[in-house]
Amino acid sequence: MYKHEKQAVERLQSHHIHMLSTLSTAMIAFFLIISLSSGTMLFPMMAFADEPQPVAQVGNTTYMSVQDAISHTSMKNNTVTLLTDTTESVTVTPSKVVRGITLELNGHVLNASNTTAITVPANMQLTITGSGTVVGGDNPAIDCRGALRIQGGNFTSNTTLMRFAETSGASAEASISAGTFTAPTLIGMLDDAEHLGYASIRGGEYHGAIPAGLDTLVLMGGSFSTTENLTPYLADMVGLIPNGDDGMFDISELAISSDYPTVALEQGSTLQNLTNDSLLDLTRTKLNGISDYRLVADAEQLQALNKQIELALQAVAKRKAFDAVNQTVTITATRNTEIADGGAGPQFRTSGHDEISTQVTVNIKSIAKPEEPDKPDEPGKPAEPKQPDMPRTGSAIQALAVISLLLMIASAFCVYATAHLRSPRLHN
Repeated sequence: MYKHEKQAVERLQSHHIHMLSTLSTAMIAFFLIISLSSGTMLFPMMAFADEPQPVAQVGNTTYMSVQDAISHTSMKNNTVTLLTDTTESVTVTPSKVVRGITLELNGHVLNASNTTAITVPANMQLTITGSGTVVGGDNPAIDCRGALRIQGGNFTSNTTLMRFAETSGASAEASISAGTFTAPTLIGMLDDAEHLGYASIRGGEYHGAIPAGLDTLVLMGGSFSTTENLTPYLADMVGLIPNGDDGMFDISELAISSDYPTVALEQGSTLQNLTNDSLLDLTRTKLNGISDYRLVADAEQLQALNKQIELALQAVAKRKAFDAVNQTVTITATRNTEIADGGAGPQFRTSGHDEISTQVTVNIKSIAKPEEPDKPDEPGKPAEPKQPDMPRTGSAIQALAVISLLLMIASAFCVYATAHLRSPRLHN
């Protein structure tokens, strides 16, 4: 082959190689642009498609499990935020220096895996906030032996939704102020529990039954889908009212009512000194909700009432008269500091509720002085015969005067007749 022909072939091959290189680059650029515009990286990102994504975050650090995030909380940053829906059963076991954490649901779902979705051990505290859902499935959503604060979220289960326990070693303390709770049984006790512990419902929607016998459960607010098995908690609550057409029953604002705002005491079994509790029983004064409030009668007014009762009792004993009196007593809803100091958490009633009061009036009826009884006759001494009562009327006196006048006239007539008869005898 001639030299110039060989050079032409080499130039042609070089040109073809350059064209292939340019075409390959153009095709790669084309697919790269397409992948970027569609939001999916066909080539470089395909290698990372199956890699797990972080599900929780503490501060600026992300974690591949909620349990791992809980273990990395600190005193300065103890909030665990969900980043995606996840299936995992977690236990609140932070580092040793941390005694409580906050779980921010952040709009995501925490599904239980093979046991209770969230477990709070004794001496630990969990606060749940934000929108999102905790699904127990065939397991409870929450088991609590420590302290629990629920301030939002949706909680569901096919069995008992939340279980609490008080044992000789620890006692659960729960305060629920918001959220939606749906299960056949809403609240129950753990298997080894001696009592429920202290649990208070202060708000939220409840779809399901609350079994009787949970004596330390306190209902202060909330909306309930049924009144079944809510006794004795709702039986005496005057604030339970229907809520429109949704079939829910709401606990209204704190209120005091008296069935007998005015009562009367009279001589007999009702005339006795009154205590704070006996005054409430007598007037049937009650609060809508056994909560962190109790009813207290004004001490000075109650003392003044008992002073009047004491004077009435003395009058009865001394057989003296007693004029009717009445005493008004103010009864106020006062915060139950014993519960508040016991670590039950913040009080959710506003300060305005501290001014709620009512008044009852107690009347003490008059007591008449008893009549003196007739004295019995002295023994061995016969009773003196009573002289007949002489008529003392005006007609009787007039009759006596007429009789006396007639007697005087008759006497004068007799004297005249005697003198007239003696006169002839003297002449003879």
